[in-house]
Amino acid sequence: MHRRPSTRRRRLAAVCAIALGAGTLAFTAGPANALASGHARTLTGTFHDGATYLIQVPANWNGTLVLYSHGYVTPGSANPATDVGDPLTGQWLLSNGYALAGSSYATTGWAVQQAIPDQLSTLNTFDRRVGTPLMTIAWGHSLGGMITAALLQLDPSRFTAALPMCGVLGGGVGTWNVALDSAFAVQQLLGPSSGLQVVDITDPTTNLGIAETVFAAAQATPQGRARLALASALGDVPGWFDPASPEPAPTDYVSQEANQFLWETEVDGPFAFELRAELEARAGGNVSWTTGVNYTHQLAMSADNAEVQALYSAAGLSLSTDLATLQAATPIAAAPKAVNYLTKYITYDGVIRKPVLTLHTTGDGLVANEAEQAYRNVAQDAGDGQNLREGYVSRAGHCTFTPAETIAAFQTLMHRVNTGMWGSSTSAARLEALATALGPTYNTVPAAFVVYKPTRFLRPYDLGTN
Repeated sequence: MHRRPSTRRRRLAAVCAIALGAGTLAFTAGPANALASGHARTLTGTFHDGATYLIQVPANWNGTLVLYSHGYVTPGSANPATDVGDPLTGQWLLSNGYALAGSSYATTGWAVQQAIPDQLSTLNTFDRRVGTPLMTIAWGHSLGGMITAALLQLDPSRFTAALPMCGVLGGGVGTWNVALDSAFAVQQLLGPSSGLQVVDITDPTTNLGIAETVFAAAQATPQGRARLALASALGDVPGWFDPASPEPAPTDYVSQEANQFLWETEVDGPFAFELRAELEARAGGNVSWTTGVNYTHQLAMSADNAEVQALYSAAGLSLSTDLATLQAATPIAAAPKAVNYLTKYITYDGVIRKPVLTLHTTGDGLVANEAEQAYRNVAQDAGDGQNLREGYVSRAGHCTFTPAETIAAFQTLMHRVNTGMWGSSTSAARLEALATALGPTYNTVPAAFVVYKPTRFLRPYDLGTN
């Protein structure tokens, strides 16, 4: 990739930290080996493909291994092996007898293809250097949540249960299609003559710069803000950005749009207009399409529909005209080879033979929590819905769980493993009680589990009609 200005490098580094699931609200992640102590045996090494691994085994190991899959690493960033999402959760797991393991992946970027064999190699290394675990729990954040679910789908015999957190559970094809719808609206309605590319990106750094200029100009006018809201709605971007701030009121559409602008410029824009090029390069072409998309229908399904209607009315714009403009634009076709790649790495078949508990925040603008609905739907279609449960935290941000919330989810999953029953263990009240009982060390802010039901995922996630 081209060299970028230092400010943009810092911005993409922040995007990387968010995508990794570093939990920026609750704690600061330390070095990969920060959890090591005199009470844990630490093993490291390098695989033939260049990926490294990190294993920690407490002296009082209880026979359970917890395999952590980390999230997206921006190309050019450091790529160390990681075996836990945050130090406090890692300390709790080690002190309670759980062994930790995880790898870097042989490449950065959309490294699902490399992550799967590297994580399985980590399990093989653990078997050889430590011993075969009695149980193995897969877990991970963001892209690592996607990899966690992929591991369970592709090699279920190696795992006892899984905890995908803020995961890309709509699958690669559906997720990048939703992102394209949003980017397409920006291109067609806000920058039709700007040279902004939404697929087949030739100069990623320049392209992101164009997008930033388009976003800034749009935010300066009521009409531009209305159109930004429409673009955000087509990606189900929430109107809540700062985890430390209260959620805007349901009808505070001005604040909601301002928060969506922050998501688009600080987080989503770099993925849509720059980092997409990395995926296109590895997939061999454009992975997404707009062919056959009905944008009026997409908006009607969006969680942000009312906001868009209100802002268009206030701006004196015709929403139907803009939707017609999108509909009349030349549709984008995907490269079949590239779609096949993204289908393989990965789309979900819903076959879940082991207990799975997913965890998501309600205000996640990078990986929409509607992905949970997609994952649940394919599991129900496969007849495995009874093995799946969901937990939600009322908070803005991507993967902004406190250690207490993470540990409570882990305890709940282990309860299901040990008893064979979910019962009421995944209720918001029960999860809240578990988290609160862990005390102030792990509750870096008050726990915020909530009863929540996502709206429908906006694009096909299983290559069917869903």
